[in-house]
Amino acid sequence: MAELAWFKSSYSGNEGAECIEVAETLGAIHVRDSKDRSGPQLAFEPAAWKAFVEFAATAEV
Repeated sequence: MAELAWFKSSYSGNEGAECIEVAETLGAIHVRDSKDRSGPQLAFEPAAWKAFVEFAATAEV
């Protein structure tokens, strides 16, 4: 598998403890903890990721 191109949201500060990184491939959106880059990753189908992001943008936390 080719190296993934990871990116972190511009909303994430460099000091934050709650940062994730995301990488996109043809059939999946990959998510990992920015502080544990060799740790586990989650992979979402694009439709599931879209639904999650839409929910997170409107949810009251």
